[in-house]
Amino acid sequence: MLRPAHPPRADKSGDCRDIPKAIEEENRMNVREWREVWYKAVRSVRGQDGMMGRIFAAYAGIALLMIALAAAAAMWQAHSNVSPKAAMKRMAASVSPQFFIDMLGLESQAMKRGGESTFSSGRVGTFVADTLLHIKPGEPRTLLASELPQMRGNRLLAAPGGNRTTGGEEAGKGANGAAVGSAGAGDAGSVPTAQEPAVTPVVAETKPELPQGGNVGEAQASPAGTKPSTDGRKVVFVYHSHPRESWVSELNVKNANEAEDSQKNVTLVGKRLADKLEENGIGSMHSGVDYPTKVTGYNWNYSYKYSLQTVKDAVAQNKDITFLFDIHRDSAARDITTASIGGTDYAKVYFIVGKKNERWEQNESFARRIHEKLESAYPGLSRGIWDKGSGGHAEYNQSVSPNSILVEIGGPFNTLEECYRTADALAGVIAGLYWDAEKVNASAKVAAKGTTVVAGSN
Repeated sequence: MLRPAHPPRADKSGDCRDIPKAIEEENRMNVREWREVWYKAVRSVRGQDGMMGRIFAAYAGIALLMIALAAAAAMWQAHSNVSPKAAMKRMAASVSPQFFIDMLGLESQAMKRGGESTFSSGRVGTFVADTLLHIKPGEPRTLLASELPQMRGNRLLAAPGGNRTTGGEEAGKGANGAAVGSAGAGDAGSVPTAQEPAVTPVVAETKPELPQGGNVGEAQASPAGTKPSTDGRKVVFVYHSHPRESWVSELNVKNANEAEDSQKNVTLVGKRLADKLEENGIGSMHSGVDYPTKVTGYNWNYSYKYSLQTVKDAVAQNKDITFLFDIHRDSAARDITTASIGGTDYAKVYFIVGKKNERWEQNESFARRIHEKLESAYPGLSRGIWDKGSGGHAEYNQSVSPNSILVEIGGPFNTLEECYRTADALAGVIAGLYWDAEKVNASAKVAAKGTTVVAGSN
């Protein structure tokens, strides 16, 4: 407590010589006490100001973050080939049902569930990073994709049954090791320039042996209740942009880079697929053209230009072609490209969709139907659908038809028999999709005919 400064009294002896010193000491004590009071007041004010400053900084940071996210979303939308409506549909499809349950749980205690909430800081951060930046914290390759040209723009559209999300060969490098989208990879799908080798391949239709005799695709007289048939119409075309892709076990080599051959290669798998489709009543054509032999001055970087000419010739000769499949062999390790189903090994399937095609969403929808049917019938057989960005090749002749996709079956360390098993499974799924579509079309025609008759009777 502060003491008032008042003149000290003289001692009994009447000596007043110590009075000035006493007054000075008294004043010094008062100043010290006032200074302590002032410091306490200042510290109190500073503490309040510091708290207000921190609150202001937090709000400012949140506002800047929201502005940055809005700007990033606007930039993404401006450079995206996806319409706002399609983007919203895709985002809704990518959100799990638990998201909506947890959203209701914010308002209703009865809807709350145990475990980590969807709206926890960790999950919200992961969702934002994945949605806006296509970066998955648990997958380092997605972080590298933003910096490496050959990985940029690649995105998994449909995940496989397991946890692996490794991109296929066409999502990274080609069979010869050249990075897809690099300066030496060429611009697949466009018309060759004068400096490029001429395209002269001819569609080579493979006719499988039929135990009952007859030709592939010819109408078969079948009693009622048997498998349906396309009555000789060729509705499926199977071809290969990289026809020499093979397997180390079939060629007795050890290095995956040596797994290429002009005879024993992925064209055998394509032929098997066409054969099995024929057995399911679906008229199919198969091209096994060996471009390195057929094309003068062959250049691997122009593979898709050669195969595009093959596709155009096939479509021009057969107007009924509906489905087109470019069959490849992936370059990944065996543990990635192999699935064990019921104790039997299969070569896994991977679907590639190129966004350089302006109508790529239709091709994605087609690939997704096959992927889902395949996963339903053979869980774990599909490795998913890979979305290749709009750079480099990224077209894969898919602009020819909305039902055109690139399919990678197995890898260099699979066996031909494992690939055959997968081709058989894939043929069954494709046949089912085709006949389902035919039923829908037939019902629509009947309905339209009935409407016309009713209108005419009126």
